[in-house]
Amino acid sequence: MTDQDIAFGERLVAFLPNLRRFAISLCRSRDIADDLVQAACEKALAGSERFEEGTRFDAWMFRILRNLWIDQLRRQKTAGPTEEIEAQPELAVPSGEAGSEARMTLKSVAAAIDDLVLEQREVLLLTCVEDLSYKEAAEVLGIPIGTVMSRLARARKNLAEAAGIEPAAARSPDMRGGAR
Repeated sequence: MTDQDIAFGERLVAFLPNLRRFAISLCRSRDIADDLVQAACEKALAGSERFEEGTRFDAWMFRILRNLWIDQLRRQKTAGPTEEIEAQPELAVPSGEAGSEARMTLKSVAAAIDDLVLEQREVLLLTCVEDLSYKEAAEVLGIPIGTVMSRLARARKNLAEAAGIEPAAARSPDMRGGAR
């Protein structure tokens, strides 16, 4: 670590109270503000060579934090609200046995997703939950699109088996190549 890196780190630590105060004013939540400050510090440390001496350090850090906040707001806007299903007992569920069965199925599917190998779980979540195209998922993961497709097929098969979901009936030979 160079003297310049040490000086940058000390400057960043000394600036933390100001950065936290700004983050709290943006998001109105101390917990979210702490996460923002941490992310801003990580980004600043990773890009410390881009800071130009002679410019205002505080403005640079505030800009990083604000951009992270805007990115987070955009993600929330497109993702919608997120809540744990278990924390919503008032959700309309069929009463009695059907409700219990629905909760058990949901838990078994969640456990089956958790049990998938990482490569399959990543592809499944990127394409089915995050709604990325196969091409976008391939770019995110740095793999060919064919690999995305095969991992997704294996993930779906493994998920169906683990959750006890019966596979769909096989297609008839007449439908395989499209209309003839």
